[in-house]
Amino acid sequence: LGLELMAIVTRVMRSSMLDALQQDYIRFARAKGVSGWAAVLRHALPNALVPTVTVVGLQMGVLLGGNMVVETVFAWPGLGRLVVGAIFARDYAVVQGAVLLYATTFVLANLLVDILYVYLNPKLSL
Repeated sequence: LGLELMAIVTRVMRSSMLDALQQDYIRFARAKGVSGWAAVLRHALPNALVPTVTVVGLQMGVLLGGNMVVETVFAWPGLGRLVVGAIFARDYAVVQGAVLLYATTFVLANLLVDILYVYLNPKLSL
């Protein structure tokens, strides 16, 4: 479940980091005498993390949905299997509660992503 998502995050992070390392502020920092690792960690990494955090926040929905499939296929006990069983049994109260829990989790994950944007990019404000 997580390998495909990890590959996507890695690809986005690599692409963002390569793009950030080509920017003028990295060349300027290196010209001022900042070491290579310091330029990467201090200047390139925060800018490269913005698209990566976006992808991770969006993948939360994939993880929540994939949870149900994996638990049902492998007969693992968990919330996903409970929801699938409740759907087949037409137990609407359990389904509504699970949908509310999943939606709340997804909204909180996206709120955390927005808060991380402000932390990573000081030009933004809440």
